[in-house]
Amino acid sequence: MGALRVQGAVLMGPGRVLPAKQFFTKKVVGRRAALATMSVATLGVIGDQLMPVKARPSSDDSRYKALARFSAESRWRLLDLITQAGFSGQIPVAEIKRLMAAEGRKIEALMTDLLPLARTYARPPISNYRVGAVALGASGSLYLGANLEIQGQAIGFSVHAEQASLSSAYMHSEPGVASIAVTAAPCGHCRQFMKELSPDGDIRVLMGATPPATLTSLLPMAFGPKDLGLDRGAFPIREIDLRVAAGASDDLTGAALAAARRSWAPYSKAHSGIAIGTRRGGIYKGSYIENAAFNPSLPPLETALVALVLAGEESGDISKAVLVEVTGASITQKSVTEIVLSALVPSAKLQVVTATLGA
Repeated sequence: MGALRVQGAVLMGPGRVLPAKQFFTKKVVGRRAALATMSVATLGVIGDQLMPVKARPSSDDSRYKALARFSAESRWRLLDLITQAGFSGQIPVAEIKRLMAAEGRKIEALMTDLLPLARTYARPPISNYRVGAVALGASGSLYLGANLEIQGQAIGFSVHAEQASLSSAYMHSEPGVASIAVTAAPCGHCRQFMKELSPDGDIRVLMGATPPATLTSLLPMAFGPKDLGLDRGAFPIREIDLRVAAGASDDLTGAALAAARRSWAPYSKAHSGIAIGTRRGGIYKGSYIENAAFNPSLPPLETALVALVLAGEESGDISKAVLVEVTGASITQKSVTEIVLSALVPSAKLQVVTATLGA
């Protein structure tokens, strides 16, 4: 359990309080733990209980080494953040501002310097090619992303790093994305996916030593939502009224329904969402994110897998999943979800719950 400084004292855990002076001067904790205290304090108290801290990595950890461009203090602060229970890829704007001040860098330089950390989340068993991405949300928060591949299955089931970071921003309710940094120039698939989130093509793409470019310059004469009669893209998120049968009220079903309500499916009208539960008790939601060009659409399971990996869990930890989708829709996510889930964890159980559109 992490510690929290409150009104001159430090809460060490349930029922245990220590004066702050004694905490910092009598070697109750070391420098790194003191930094963890400040990091926990910035994250606040959830439900009057501190979120438990996962095992903190050592200086030999790949994530610590990936932050080589940062000062030692900033490295430990970032590591304490990403190992905090509840972390799922978002670096909040308050922490970004602190990092910019501490490191003396502008936001785009910071994004580029975080790319090696983003790459550590890559899971590419087929290509062994690791890609990282960092997206800047309209709120000022940053979102990590990396490529994910499904061993033994068609490569079309892969999630690209750009999709991962952008879907993370989507699942964190960002109103939009201003820019994205990538370790390699985005492929056509990803450029098309970005078009759905930035119909005007004004998202900035940062590619290392290459000068920043707008999506429009990377994807001229693009096909997007407006070509199919829409006046907007997936951002900002608009919830739809979906309802499931009475009695379907367990945590996983509730989370899957919430994800389905936030899905973007203007072309098929087949709104869907999923929630995957792990043996550790984690629940990760994924909304369906459709694309005007169809093929770059991101199934709900892949969106949820991004959240799971960014939270520090692995696909082998999955024990159960609930998929919620509209009854009688023109397409279904059931078959593809079964295929991918069985490839990842054959023992995992999938429950499909149908929903109806509200009046």
